[in-house]
Amino acid sequence: MRAEVTVLAEGLQFPEGPVAMEDGSVLVAEIRGGTIRRIAADGTVTLVADCGGGPNGMAIGPDGALYVCNNGGNTYTPGHFAAVGPAADYAGGSIQRVDLATGTVETLYTHCAGHRLSSPNDIVFDVHGGMYISDFGKKHARHRDHGGLYYAQPDGTGILELAYPVAAPNGVGLSPSGDTLYVAETECARVWAFDIVAPGTIHKHTVATPHGGRLLCTIPGYQRLDSLAVDSDGNICIGTLITGVVTVVSPQGEVLRTVPMPDTHVTNICFGGPDLHTAYITLSGTGQLVSTDWPTPGLKLNFSI
Repeated sequence: MRAEVTVLAEGLQFPEGPVAMEDGSVLVAEIRGGTIRRIAADGTVTLVADCGGGPNGMAIGPDGALYVCNNGGNTYTPGHFAAVGPAADYAGGSIQRVDLATGTVETLYTHCAGHRLSSPNDIVFDVHGGMYISDFGKKHARHRDHGGLYYAQPDGTGILELAYPVAAPNGVGLSPSGDTLYVAETECARVWAFDIVAPGTIHKHTVATPHGGRLLCTIPGYQRLDSLAVDSDGNICIGTLITGVVTVVSPQGEVLRTVPMPDTHVTNICFGGPDLHTAYITLSGTGQLVSTDWPTPGLKLNFSI
């Protein structure tokens, strides 16, 4: 049975990266449009910034600015998630900072250790003010770039590679204690856990994985995992493509439930509203931002406003 949802905005150009704000509005990235929009509580949609490329995951940083993973641009056809090739102006991905008061966009990072960022996808801040970032890896017509995980400072002074290669890493989120980084892998529908031993340092397990993460679970059948949010119980709530659900996974790797949505392309989720009991969900096949009541409150994000 599908969840009861309220449509807050429609006609969005492949929405992603929702960020719930204190005033009841929600910021949304439009990957196909290259823009960031604000959806007010009354449904009014306004332009916040023109980022160019393909803005994706977003988060509020310690200075109150908005930090954006920009995949550099894709050609998306309406109603379909798959990129049919890089946009004509694609030159690589970047991490951007947006001044919410002025809409000014600043590019912080385009490379790490001399390597071009390919397709930055999602972002989460730790309590120290550093940001964990997934890079999905760009899909080209006949090949694709590898993906990876990074840790960067919001002032542009440094970015570190944490794990590489990772197969199409998408959503990222931190456990309530901040000592585990969860990563959703799109194409193989796997959820990985990376144990954090210090800010920007992860423990590399000796198991035979290319990146040293712990396999938390694999979602059966043909499903593709997109971006995620963590609730206050530590469960990982993942937008799931093809089947059109939010998949809720426990910290132990058990699939607790699936929450069906009216769209096959459930791309992202965030929590807001009174006591964080409202889930804001981007439905990118239909270009909608919707909300629904959530039984478990979301985890309050570091520096959220």
